[in-house]
Parts: sequence; structure tokens; C-alpha cells
Amino acid sequence: MSPVPLWTVLKSREEFGGPDLPLLTVKSDSGVGVRDLAEGRQPSDDLVGYRRVVAGDLVVNKLWARFGAYGMAGIDGVISPAYWVLKVDHSRVAPRYLHHLLRSSQYRAEIARVSKDMPPNGFDLPWSQFRQIVVDLPPLDEQRRIADFLDTETARLDLLLDNRAGQLGLLAERRTALVIGLVGAAGRGVRGSSGLEWLPSVPAYWPVVKLTLVARLGSGHTPSRSRPEWWTDPTIPWITTGEVARLRDDRVEMITETRESISRLGLANSSAEVHPEGTVVLSRTASVGYSAVMGTSMATSQDFATWTCGPRLDPFYLLWVLRGMRPWLLGARAMGSTHMTIYMPDIQSFRIPLPPVDEQFAIVGSVRRALSQLDAIHDALVAQRSLLAERRQALITAAVTGRLDVTTARGVGSR
Repeated sequence: MSPVPLWTVLKSREEFGGPDLPLLTVKSDSGVGVRDLAEGRQPSDDLVGYRRVVAGDLVVNKLWARFGAYGMAGIDGVISPAYWVLKVDHSRVAPRYLHHLLRSSQYRAEIARVSKDMPPNGFDLPWSQFRQIVVDLPPLDEQRRIADFLDTETARLDLLLDNRAGQLGLLAERRTALVIGLVGAAGRGVRGSSGLEWLPSVPAYWPVVKLTLVARLGSGHTPSRSRPEWWTDPTIPWITTGEVARLRDDRVEMITETRESISRLGLANSSAEVHPEGTVVLSRTASVGYSAVMGTSMATSQDFATWTCGPRLDPFYLLWVLRGMRPWLLGARAMGSTHMTIYMPDIQSFRIPLPPVDEQFAIVGSVRRALSQLDAIHDALVAQRSLLAERRQALITAAVTGRLDVTTARGVGSR
């Protein structure tokens, strides 16, 4: 194999598209697909400056090139000016080989090398740096053999990956059903209708009450960023949407520290308030429905609702009720086309089952024990997916760099 600059087999397509072609997009580390269009073709005014894409072109997102946002177009279309559209020299490189090459460790190392001097948050990779990428390019007939081999072997691995993804999806559904069943004491005693959309029935002696009757509802605020003195000497932990990534793992029940803090002066000059330890928080914007219990006194941004529980409600029971409600919150109460939001009037109307406090404690213990078993299965599936993904990556890299003889390696992806 001979290393060549990647740009020598690519040429920028300077043609512009029109409204008769579908609008394309590219997701991270995937091929180019058609974005769903609600009302047929977009008007031509919306496509000013959009590049034409021809099936077989390489499309690269300029902003996310460092993170795998590139793909080989499978159809003709148009794409926004945020992308490079590159015609492939078919006399020197086979598109299917290029597809695999761009997913190899060799290419990823090259793009990391040419972008190493960029700022950590500087995503817009200039063409002058992209064209410095050097890759191995065997003869065309060998490229086709390698592509044939990788098409077959990666398809086998992809089936296994899809299978694990499906199992994880079913496990997530099982987890939600288990939480709903436990917080509602499913199958226990004489039952009555709960009157709740997300929970069909509860023990007949449990009341179903408006949450604000047993917990004080609150929220938060963001002190003005234009007043730097309000952000001097920040000492109060402040929950923002930056915490939501952690809360996506339901094994995290309590927040004990935050990425950001606010100052006493900022608190005094905003609508934020300090909530006591044990307050339950729920994300109500953007990543809607994620919840936790405060492990110490904290404030929040306006993106959260809070409940400070009274003596009749255990915070951790409320936490698991809110987690059981999450699919209903997303389907019935979250509003918005770009950023989903649960509005405060809806939050004020929340109703929950209210067993005696000693039963609430027992239910929380049952939830934790039951979920620990599902978590062990989840971790095993995630580990298997990780190993399969590593195997896929190693196979592609070995084939495109010549370390694997594809003529004698049939079936290695399935072992």
C-alpha cells in the first residue's frame, strides 16, 4: 500500500441544488440519509447556497468532522453549506472502500493529528487542515476485495450489535414497568382505580393526592450574567442542565455536588432560592423527566421543579414515583417542537399515590433490590456491545492497512 493525501482523490462539488431534490443530513459516524420533510419539498428560497449531492459523493460536516460526522451519499439530494460535498475519483478509489477507510483507527488518528492545534472547543476544521490527511490506498482491485470482505464481516457484527441494542431496549422497558409496579404495589391486596393515566390501580386504602398537598413546590433561577459581581465568590451548589447527563443513569439517586455554584449576592438578586437537603428535583426543560434528591442544601436554575417533602412523603419514594411517571411525562405533558418543556401549571397539577410512610420506605428498598439485578444484566450487555464495537473497529483497521489478508480471513468477524 502507498500512503497518499486524501484530498488528491477528492474534489469539491461546487454545484448548487434546487427544490426538486430531497434535503440530506448526516449523523455522527453514519451514512447520509434523508431528513423527514413534513410538507413535501422545501421552497427554493430555503435552499439558497445549498450544495448538490450526487450518490457516491463524500459528505463531511465541517463542524463535526473530528467526531465522525461524514458519510457516503446513497442518493442524490442537497445539503446545507455547513458540509463539504466531495466528488470521489472512482478511477483511484472505490467508494465502498472509502466508506470503511473513514471508519478506521488510521483515519481517526489522522484527523486527530491534523486538528491537534485547534482549540478544545473549536469544531470548525478548516479545509487547509483536512487536506493534510494521509491514508493508505492500495490498488483499485484490492480496494474492492477489501470492501467486499468488510461489507460481509461488518454486517455480521452489526447484526450482533443490533441484537444487543434490542435487548437493552427491552431491558429499559422492563425496568420502567418494574418501577411502576413497585411504587403502585402491583398485585397486592384489594385494589382500586388510581385515576392516574400512568398507574392503573393502587391498594384500595391508599389515597391518591395532589403532590403540592404533601410537598412544597419550588423552582429556581439564573442570576444575570451581565452582572459579574453577582458571580464572585460562588459558594452555593447550583443544579443546572449540566447535571442531567449524570441523572440519565437511574442508579444515581442523590446529587451531592454540582458543576456550577452561585454566590450569596447572586441569590439575593434573583428568584433563585436555597432548597434544603432531601429536596427532590425534576428536569422540566430540554432533557425532560430526569430526577434526583439533593444530598445537601442547593439552588437550581429555572430548568427544574423542586419538591421539599413534608412528614407524609419520603423523598426517595417520590423520586421513584417521578421515575415511573417519566414515559407519561414525555408523552402527555412535555410540549415543544425543538426543546421539550413541562410547564409549571402542569407540574402544579401532579397527583401521586400516597401509601403510609413505613410502606414508602419498604417500597424504596424493594425498588433498589429489584433494579440491582437488572443493572447487572444491563452492564453485561453493555460490555458485550463494547467488545463487539472494538472488534469491528479493529477488523476495519487491520483490513484497510494491510495487516489482515482478506483473501484468507473469511468469517473472522463472526468468531
